[in-house]
Amino acid sequence: RGLCDDDVAQRAGDRTHTHTRTHTHARLLSRVIHHRMGAPTTKADSRLTTTSINAAVVAAEYAVRGPIVARAAELEKALQKDPSSVPFDKVVYCNIGNPHSLGQKPITFFRQTLAAIDCASLTSDEEVAKTLFPRDVLERAKEATTMIKGGTGAYSESKGVEVLRKRVAKGITKRDGHAASSDDIFLIDGASAGCHYLMNVMIRNIDDAVLCPIPQYPLYSAACTLYGGTLVPYYLDEETGWSLDIEHLKKQTEDARAAGKNVRALVVINPGNPTGNVLSDQNLLDIATYCAEENILLIADEVYQENIYQDGLKFTSMRKIVLDAGLQSKVALASFQSISKGYYGECGRRGGYMELIGNWDQGVLDAILKLCSIALCPNLAGQVTTSLVMDPPTEGEPSYELYASERDNILSSLKRRSIKLVEGLRKLEGITCQDAQGAMYAFPNLTFPQKFLDECAAAGKVADAVYCSKLLEATGIVTVPGSGFGQKPGSWHFRTTFLPSEADIDGVVVKFTNFHQAFMASYK
Repeated sequence: RGLCDDDVAQRAGDRTHTHTRTHTHARLLSRVIHHRMGAPTTKADSRLTTTSINAAVVAAEYAVRGPIVARAAELEKALQKDPSSVPFDKVVYCNIGNPHSLGQKPITFFRQTLAAIDCASLTSDEEVAKTLFPRDVLERAKEATTMIKGGTGAYSESKGVEVLRKRVAKGITKRDGHAASSDDIFLIDGASAGCHYLMNVMIRNIDDAVLCPIPQYPLYSAACTLYGGTLVPYYLDEETGWSLDIEHLKKQTEDARAAGKNVRALVVINPGNPTGNVLSDQNLLDIATYCAEENILLIADEVYQENIYQDGLKFTSMRKIVLDAGLQSKVALASFQSISKGYYGECGRRGGYMELIGNWDQGVLDAILKLCSIALCPNLAGQVTTSLVMDPPTEGEPSYELYASERDNILSSLKRRSIKLVEGLRKLEGITCQDAQGAMYAFPNLTFPQKFLDECAAAGKVADAVYCSKLLEATGIVTVPGSGFGQKPGSWHFRTTFLPSEADIDGVVVKFTNFHQAFMASYK
């Protein structure tokens, strides 16, 4: 069933429609207080422990920064203190798409514009400013400083600065060929913030379910757990390049409903994380049509839209698919973009946007804006960078040549590194790996020796997590076990980025190779 204003009210447990909003709010508040207070407690009971805090927080898991990464930090400290204490010369973080941490350089136009906006002394003298910055940088900076009330140190509107949202709308319009409105756009602190807003609004209890691809980025499973809902998996087909079978998706929905679940939303990640696949336009249309028919909210995670490497493939936004097919009156669509990925990799600035179009209930939109208002506003540096990502320099502008050169060099280098890593993995015994068509990751399939599987089972440990731990201890390479993303029962994987620099990627492949060969030999 689709989201409406009454559903939002039910989140706190009120399942009865009332005609007086004031009475409804009072009853909800009373119920929440009663639920949270529970039985009277003693002074000793008030102490916070893992058994007395929110159980959903304890249960939520986020493998991308799990125990293996914590161990990597310990090894890095040991390496700094005594280089002879570990069998490698550095820790290589291939666990997360964090490009700048592995040496990727920022885009000059973005950083110049941010500097010109933030440091007024650089632009106060026009003649001096012209020697420091290109004309188009100064124009963007002037627009921002004129329209951002109080500058980048002040709060903005909760949805983000209007002139920056208009820049984002301009970029979306150019990308899709359909006019976008700044009114539909929320600037956010990374796509993760948008996910939390939607999950918080739509999930009322454990019977509210969200369809997610498996393997999936664990933000979605963690958010479902945090807000008390249920994740319903639909499995991508590894043998056909991680494609989506719409009939399987339908069956998963039917089975969930038969079990008493209310399937409220479907998440599609395109290009895929961790799988690196790019969904076809037909696949996307099938998904959009199905959501329209079933009145299911469609959530499109498209943060890797610039990261397409395989010849003949292209990115098509779910927004374009919906509008081309005329489905906007039948389906509610939420689309995410982020400044953390692509060729920009500005992870630490925490920026992005959420666009809400289609068949949305106004009360739900108001509730989402309320959540944004409670957070006051997204950070200003992220807002500015999002506007620059979506509306970069164009041909003929002073910054264009350098911008285009930096962009193309980064993307072509990522493509070369993806090929090197995947080809290296494919040469290893017991490993198969689909092409990294997009995104920043390879997700190889591991066939482990039975002796190793028996050893893990006897110890009550997860096989791919043990493998990734052994890899870390032997080589310093940090990866994420496939079990952290979800996978078909009986299969094993790990996710690795191909973000190490071109100077380092060959060494990473050699370390993978030497470790895996020794690992397989030890279980024969």
